[in-house]
Amino acid sequence: MITDTQPCRTEDVAAYVDGELEVSERDSFERHLAACDECAGQLLRQRQLLCTLDAAFRSEREVELPRNFAQVVAAHAETDMRGMRNGSERWQALRVILILAVAAFALLGTSSGESVLGPVRTTARFVRSFVNFFWDAAYQAGVGLAVILRILTRSFVLESRLLGFFILLLFATALALLPRLIARYHRAEIVE
Repeated sequence: MITDTQPCRTEDVAAYVDGELEVSERDSFERHLAACDECAGQLLRQRQLLCTLDAAFRSEREVELPRNFAQVVAAHAETDMRGMRNGSERWQALRVILILAVAAFALLGTSSGESVLGPVRTTARFVRSFVNFFWDAAYQAGVGLAVILRILTRSFVLESRLLGFFILLLFATALALLPRLIARYHRAEIVE
């Protein structure tokens, strides 16, 4: 409620124009208007604005939209990729998203403690043990295969001198033919 001794409140001007003040507040505001030129000017400007808006909306001329206006706007919104054409912008957006995700995860982790980090740690332990299991299995299989091949080749090569000589001759022939094979490959690549 505004009296003549209280400072001006601009929200009371809008409430007065809209008819939202109670009877006692309205009477007090009208007494204040008689004494305050600033509030009277504000009230006049508000009424002029309302008259201008009312005249603009009562205008008979309406803007006609095309029949397929909504479809055209939707099609442009779906296909407008300005700003996404440059690959560096995509990488920059991805970096920003990752930084925000890490920050959000860190904030969640600090606020809720074990409730966020507990499942992550459990999942990381499970994945690490799973990878270790398969790595160990592959390593042991490779070691076993190497031992078996070493035993088999030792018995073939050392016990049969003819087979050892034949393998050595085959290896020397392969080394001699290798440059010719590489040259043919490069010639065929140039022709194609």
